[in-house]
Amino acid sequence: MSILTVENMSHSFGDRVIFNRANFRILKGEHIGLIGANGEGKSTFMKLICGEILPDDGTINWNNKFRIGYMDQHASLKKGVTALNFLKDAFKNLFEIENKVNKLYDKLGSMNEEDMNKALNKIDVFQEILDKNDFYSINSKIQSVAVGLGIKELLNKDVSALSGGQRTKILLSKLLLEKPDILLLDEPTNHLDVEHIEWLKEYLINYENAFILISHDNSFLNSTVNVIYHLEHKILTRYQGNYEYYLKLYEIRKEQLKIEYKEQQNEIAKLEEYIRKNKVRTATAKQAKSREKKLNKIERIEINKNIIKPYFKFKSAKMPESLIFNAKGLVIGYDKPLTKPIDLKMKRGQKIAITGANGLGKTTLLKSLFGLLKPIKGTVTLSDYKKIGYFEQEIAQDSKNTVLYEVWNTFPNLTQTEVRSDLAKCGLTRQHIDSPINILSGGEQAKVRLCKLINKPTNILVLDEPTNHLDIYAKEELKRALREYDGSIILVCHEREFYENLATDVWNCEEWTV
Repeated sequence: MSILTVENMSHSFGDRVIFNRANFRILKGEHIGLIGANGEGKSTFMKLICGEILPDDGTINWNNKFRIGYMDQHASLKKGVTALNFLKDAFKNLFEIENKVNKLYDKLGSMNEEDMNKALNKIDVFQEILDKNDFYSINSKIQSVAVGLGIKELLNKDVSALSGGQRTKILLSKLLLEKPDILLLDEPTNHLDVEHIEWLKEYLINYENAFILISHDNSFLNSTVNVIYHLEHKILTRYQGNYEYYLKLYEIRKEQLKIEYKEQQNEIAKLEEYIRKNKVRTATAKQAKSREKKLNKIERIEINKNIIKPYFKFKSAKMPESLIFNAKGLVIGYDKPLTKPIDLKMKRGQKIAITGANGLGKTTLLKSLFGLLKPIKGTVTLSDYKKIGYFEQEIAQDSKNTVLYEVWNTFPNLTQTEVRSDLAKCGLTRQHIDSPINILSGGEQAKVRLCKLINKPTNILVLDEPTNHLDIYAKEELKRALREYDGSIILVCHEREFYENLATDVWNCEEWTV
């Protein structure tokens, strides 16, 4: 049974076409991976099927019998509500039924026999619903998900006081607890640590309902999905099987398409030649007109161009001192300490990866070490020769400036041609460069920020989760560029495969936490 059917959907932002007569369907129980390079339109697809934006053409039809679950990053987390109570709201309907049962029990003593029998029948029906939905196991369900996603220690916290990563985990937890007929998951592994990614992987493998998953983690995708939809050059192509099977089929399809394209081009060339020679002749004008109509009806095969792969090269500045920073008795935090007193030192040429579970203060540590946040206790001595390039985690880009002017305003001494060239090297097309920055995908926005970073001479790169939203090509290129960088690096990252063979040292925050 089809849950969602998308037919001939087209959508554009200005003159930038995102979808051109795209088709999609998901059947009951299917686990779909939606893949494609940064900027192809995966997150836009999610917004379209959720009704956040409307397509220019085509139809999007949901089956009303199925409940949809989509993680709303803009959900209101009201002050005064604990994370536990927020998660309990996933079972709001069941609590309402329990409330009805309790009210009926309270009224039984004042009822006559007929009304009492009716009330007891209602109670039986309600009780059956509660039992069927494991109502009396709600607390253990919440505890199980909380442990799995690493939020157990947050359950008594006010949701309004949560960090960005903690907020994402809470929203994801609530979505999983609601157990909808179809889950819509847009990069759910962002902000998750390795053990929590493993838990989510097992959860999705065993999820009996359907889901659509966007992820740049190919291993995660391969384990959890049984259908791949590849979004490339404005169309969606369906492949039955996991990610590894898709790769094999994709290569075969590419070769078939090349043959079909060559045959079609030969046919088009013959038709065009005939039309050119015979259109003006009275005797053959009718046949030429007929072939012109045939030519116009041909649905032209497009050979997909090679994916634009970025090229990053960081500009380095000299660091005459051997010591970059020296922290003594450092205690970090905001209202309360996140660490015990620690001594940390970074020397020129070190490339340090900071790891550990979310919520332990990795971002807070970076800000405290480089003077952006005052520590609760202790001192940090920073080199006077520091030239820092700072990549912050998940900056919301609401600017309506075009990408071109966003970067040009930062580097006014460059010519427009130079700015365009630098953005193109980062994997952005002309359409991206001329688009407002606030309509770009997370991966495209990250590339714009990286473009600013590589054009600034630095001797220390401070990178806070730089791989979030980047596709596999951008991740590989970023790792190569960081390995070649002459300066020092301090990096927060949850992807071991990214920082291994790059980091000279690994600092685990879990060793310092209170």
